Amino acid sequence: MENLSRRKVLTLGAALGIAGMAGTTGTAWAWSGKGSIAGSGTGADPFQVWDDTADAVAKALLAEGRIPAVNTAWQGWIDNNAPLPAGMPDYLVAYLRQVNKLPSWADPAKLAASEKLYTRLSSYLFVSETLGSGIMSTVIPREARAVYWSAGGADMKQRAAKTFTFGYDLHNSKAWAPDGHFVVTANKTRLVHAVVRNLLPTSAKYQDGADQPKPISNGDILRTFHSVATFARSNMLKWNIALSTAEQDADLHAWQVALHLLGVQEQFIPQTWADAEAQAQQMLWPVLGPTDEGVSLAKTLLGYIEKPTLGLDSGFVNELVRYLLNDQMGDWLGLPRDYAQAALIRIEWPAYVAFREGASKIMPGSFSLFDQFVRGISMLYLNNGTSPTQTPITLPTANRPGA
Repeated sequence: MENLSRRKVLTLGAALGIAGMAGTTGTAWAWSGKGSIAGSGTGADPFQVWDDTADAVAKALLAEGRIPAVNTAWQGWIDNNAPLPAGMPDYLVAYLRQVNKLPSWADPAKLAASEKLYTRLSSYLFVSETLGSGIMSTVIPREARAVYWSAGGADMKQRAAKTFTFGYDLHNSKAWAPDGHFVVTANKTRLVHAVVRNLLPTSAKYQDGADQPKPISNGDILRTFHSVATFARSNMLKWNIALSTAEQDADLHAWQVALHLLGVQEQFIPQTWADAEAQAQQMLWPVLGPTDEGVSLAKTLLGYIEKPTLGLDSGFVNELVRYLLNDQMGDWLGLPRDYAQAALIRIEWPAYVAFREGASKIMPGSFSLFDQFVRGISMLYLNNGTSPTQTPITLPTANRPGA
């Protein structure tokens, strides 16, 4: 299956509307640090860079059996300005005091602008990130394997809810405010990654297919960023949604800060969208392909997505996945074809977006169908997959049962 993905990568870029795909899975890292927010780099390969400080904290928490107590202690720690909770070991408190804050280069005006932008685009982002990026994650081989064999892979409903929490908190109208949640959510997520990096190398089944000593490198986090943010921006532009230069800059800046909070080094964080697109050309699009783990995860996620969308036909959902991604990915995941729905989506979705955005005065005949879908996806996203309350982000104590 891996060889199949490598043979077909040249068609993938065209299908996604991305020209000039560069490199293969075996290409040496070549993206220049001059395109980063640091303005320079050491030449290091981000796929060989992890998060040593967070990993050391996670290793100690696992060795001392402290994780259940930490999960209990920080359950109510949600707001950005909330004090660190009591009941955590001193070394974790010291670590969080260092990282649970914005970097010095964060621009408050751009972050505030991102809050307004995400409020305006929320419905489209929900569609792009749940049905688009969520399913794309299952054809990112390293990500699919890491998710499947970790504890989250055994309870995808809960894992999806936690993923929605991250996206919802970032796209919230007060994400960066003192009573917003994203800074805390990002730091909890960073520690989840660190715990998984300590746990997965102990899984024999994960290691059978692993091509790296431990998962979730800086490169893997950047790859996920492109599958979500760079992909979402391409969708907004493809759907002719008006985005000013200032709005696009604000969008990227919010993600730059998010990547910093997740432990990505500044020498790897793209400075502009052009730099981001060049990076994605090398690290994301050429490596997409099917795995047994990914196919299983996609089936679970699609079943999860179909239920809250008010009973929409699975053919409609499958074809919308193919429209958002491409037919090659749909084939990799074994999504059955429904050509009538495919024709409807390709004609009517652009018309639906144009009508909603005021670019067209003609309401498409399928307006209610698409509106039903968008409302269903939005409720799934806003409810974090379970309820209107915050979904707790907890540290795992083990891998998937049987891993």
